[in-house]
Amino acid sequence: MEQYVQMRLIEAPVPQKAKRRRKPPRVSIAVLLLCVIISSLFGFMGGAAANILQTRNKSVIFNAVEAETPNYITNLATATGNSTNILADTSTVVKQSVVEISTETVATNQWMRQLITEGAGSGVIISADGHIVTNHHVIAGARSITVSLSNGQKHPALLIGSDSRTDLAVIKIEAKNLSPAVLGDSSKLVVGELAIAVGNPLGELGGTVTSGIISALDRDITIDGESMSLLQTDAAVNPGNSGGGLFNISGQLVGVVNAKSSGSNIEGIGFAIPINSAKPIVSDIIEYGYVRGRIETGLTLVEIPSVQVAMWYRVNQLGLYISKSVNPEFKSGDRIIAVEDRNITYMSSFTSALRPYKVGDTVNITVDRGGRAIKIPITLSEQRY
Repeated sequence: MEQYVQMRLIEAPVPQKAKRRRKPPRVSIAVLLLCVIISSLFGFMGGAAANILQTRNKSVIFNAVEAETPNYITNLATATGNSTNILADTSTVVKQSVVEISTETVATNQWMRQLITEGAGSGVIISADGHIVTNHHVIAGARSITVSLSNGQKHPALLIGSDSRTDLAVIKIEAKNLSPAVLGDSSKLVVGELAIAVGNPLGELGGTVTSGIISALDRDITIDGESMSLLQTDAAVNPGNSGGGLFNISGQLVGVVNAKSSGSNIEGIGFAIPINSAKPIVSDIIEYGYVRGRIETGLTLVEIPSVQVAMWYRVNQLGLYISKSVNPEFKSGDRIIAVEDRNITYMSSFTSALRPYKVGDTVNITVDRGGRAIKIPITLSEQRY
């Protein structure tokens, strides 16, 4: 995520002519006591009023979070005083909690040669001892992860856990006394309020700050086959901003940036995971290494959305195919056509069909194998990665 000294000039008293001393009047003890009580009362009220007025003249950027609060510790506490540029002051503080992330992923091409692919994204520090939240798609499949702090220091990072359904992941670096973000309350956001996005656009412009407004709440967006309810903002985001922070004007983290609408004529449409949705996911990942209750089918799936992709995989129909399975009854090349009585076309419909079920349930999956429909029951296990 100044101190001002106030001085008061005291005028010297004007000399008075000496006067003959008079005998003080007699005052009863009761009257004297009443005067003392009234004087004390007005003094207390005056002090309280002064404190209220002083508080109203200050705009607090961060409220310190209790040190005992797990995973969400902050050592940032500051105020702008009588600053005339709250946006600049807030940006200066929140930049300290946003990091750059670079990854290396090993891929195999069609000639079975291994290639190293470099990726980049952003992350937000959420604990003083090095926990960082980012997107699942930023670190998915990475063999190495490197974090660059706002002060230029670089650290190797360890993957604590990841969740593809919510596109969230937690990584950790070995560091102390970092500047974690203060988590806000995304349920209190309103359309039109100011928003600040901080991240690493294009993978090489770390610490970039853009501003805009909250454009919409609870947008239902499908990304990589997963339906999500996201915040929409017109603050500029670009590839590399993924995993970065979306902050309110008070400097509180209200969202984790994860997508931008793409297209030659599309600008000013970005999306972020609401922080209230992210909190329980992040807590589970930090405590258990995975999100409890997530179901696992044991199937590795490939989506064939176009004729070009179908030609690449040498299949004659579009749809959702099984690549690998821990269940020997499924075969590589099977096309999923139904989950119970729901027709399946692509990944989004498959994940949607499984959403009502929980760990331990048995579900019938129907596949097309060589033009023949085969119904196969599977028992859903818990995903632990």
